[in-house]
Amino acid sequence: MTKILFVCHGNICRSPMAEFIMKDLVEKAGLSAQFHIASAATSTEEIWNGIGNPVYPPAKAKLAEHGIGCAGKRAVQLTPSDYGKYDYLIGMDSANIRNMRRMLGSDPEGKIHKLLSFAGSDRDISDPWYTGDFDATYRDVTEGCEALLRHLTEK
Repeated sequence: MTKILFVCHGNICRSPMAEFIMKDLVEKAGLSAQFHIASAATSTEEIWNGIGNPVYPPAKAKLAEHGIGCAGKRAVQLTPSDYGKYDYLIGMDSANIRNMRRMLGSDPEGKIHKLLSFAGSDRDISDPWYTGDFDATYRDVTEGCEALLRHLTEK
């Protein structure tokens, strides 16, 4: 089983979008049993008294436009033990990658990647919390997830 953890700053926009887009892609490919997919935050900004906030409503609405649900998802924070639990730890932008490396200590097994690197790009996925452009984020996350799935199935 391939275990993937998508990571962004707050775990309410980009990384849950990636989690549920990827779950949708693997389900449509008939590969759900071969994957464990989750998402987490580098910060605790969206976690209060141990309870994470749900997916940000515009991100949830963008997923729903494409028939993708995310019910029950709440923000959680990345932990050092996640390095041993996952095969791929995938950040949405350069700041996420920097924070992931800081939080995890190092990356001896080469598990940390930026999502769009699988699509041959060093581009960051812009944060729609600041841009308000959930269409662009959805397109970029989908492009990255499709490329990641190709990468994994062609291995």
